[in-house]
Amino acid sequence: MLIFETKVLDIIQRTPNVKSFRFEPVERVDFKPGQFFFVTIKINDKERTKHFSFSNSPAEREYVEFTKRLTGSEFSNALNNLKIGDWAKLKMPYGGFTLDYVKDRGKKIAFLSGGIGVTPIRSMCKYIVDGNIDLDVKVIYGNRTEKDIVFKKDFDTMESESDKINVIYTLDSPEDSDKWNGRKGLITPNMIKQEIPDYKERIFYICGPPKMVEGLVAILKDELRLGEGNIKLENFTGY
Repeated sequence: MLIFETKVLDIIQRTPNVKSFRFEPVERVDFKPGQFFFVTIKINDKERTKHFSFSNSPAEREYVEFTKRLTGSEFSNALNNLKIGDWAKLKMPYGGFTLDYVKDRGKKIAFLSGGIGVTPIRSMCKYIVDGNIDLDVKVIYGNRTEKDIVFKKDFDTMESESDKINVIYTLDSPEDSDKWNGRKGLITPNMIKQEIPDYKERIFYICGPPKMVEGLVAILKDELRLGEGNIKLENFTGY
C-alpha cells in the first residue's frame, strides 16, 4: 500500500466534458493496469476522497493519471477548478480488474466498453503495446457521438504501432452519419459476432456504466452462451 501527498502535474481536456488529471509520483508507483486508486482533494478547506481507475499504463512512470467525465457534481466541479501545482493525496493500488500478463500470454482477449468506462482498458492496451505482450486483443467501444470518444488518438496510435490490437468504434447518435465510417448503434449480439467471429475463444472484459455492463453480460451469457469463466467486469458507478 502506497500513500503520499503530491501536486497536480498536468490537466488534459480529452473531450468537451472529460478531463485527465496527472499527478507527480513522489516515488516509484507500482500497479497493475486496470486497477484503481483513491484521490483526496480539498473542497472548501475540507478533504474529500473518491476512487478512480488508472488511465495511464504502469510503463508511463512520469505521472499517475485518472480520467473523469465532469458531471456537475460537487467533486466534479472541484476537479474542474484544479490548477497545476494544487495539492492532492493519493492512496494505491486497489482492484482485481486486471490481466495476468504471464498466465494469459498467448490468449485471445476482448474488451467491451462505453464512455468513460474505457479508462482501465486504455491502461491495459497501452501496457500490451508498449511491452509487446503476446495477446490478441479486440476492443468494441461505444459512445454517443464521435466527439465523445475518449482516447481515440491513443487507440488509433496503438493500432498503427501494433498488430495485437484492433479497436472498433460504434456510435449511438453520430452527428454526421454520412461522414462516420464506423459502426452505428448499441453493442449487440450480431455486432459481436461480426466483429469478433472467434468470440467463443476469447475472455471478455466489460467496463462501463452498471446498466450497460448488466446488458452486455446478459448478451454474452444468454445469447452467445459464454460461461462465467470467460467474463470479467467492472462497474463504473457514480461517473
